[in-house]
Amino acid sequence: MSYGSLRDVLECIRKIPVVIQIMDDWPGYDLNLFTYPQHYYGDLDYVLIPHGIVVDRIERLAKDIMKDIGYCDIMVLCVLKGGYKFCADLVEHLKNISRNSDRFVSMKVDFIRLKSYRNVLIVEDVVGTGRTVKALLGSVEKYKPNTLKVASLLVKRTSRSDGFKPDYAGFEIPNLFVVGYALDYNEYFRDLNHICVINEHGKEKYRV
Repeated sequence: MSYGSLRDVLECIRKIPVVIQIMDDWPGYDLNLFTYPQHYYGDLDYVLIPHGIVVDRIERLAKDIMKDIGYCDIMVLCVLKGGYKFCADLVEHLKNISRNSDRFVSMKVDFIRLKSYRNVLIVEDVVGTGRTVKALLGSVEKYKPNTLKVASLLVKRTSRSDGFKPDYAGFEIPNLFVVGYALDYNEYFRDLNHICVINEHGKEKYRV
């Protein structure tokens, strides 16, 4: 293998998003192993991702983001509503990394608009087909940011995907209806810390 081709391979590997894959046959965790709000008893099938694992994974993503962006000022654009908890925890980890380094990193969070040209990080809760995020990217690109990256807590494997992959992803999951960690079903389950799979009883109970 020539130097040029090896370099190209290494560059491609570097660009592949590192993500924890949860396979389709993963049975999840029994709900009885965890604590969760009593008003949701009977509404869930199982715990897909426990809260502690979610938190640890976000800390790792923060380190990857800071390493890539290079301790530069960051404008974080949060996609509401499901992304607010992921965004808050991610920003807190980014701030901790900045506090423990020898360089100050200015970090601002916006939910609607961008006013300055800087490094932009879009924070999303779930990427499914990818069409929503791509539309948002198109809107943000007109501000001509220095860099534009997307971080998503979850990426769903779905046949309807257009192939879009975020720059940073926490977990790749089967095409399941998940709730918890601010992910909702008709505004319910946002107070659930674990990421769980809702059952048919729960869907019917909170159907609008």
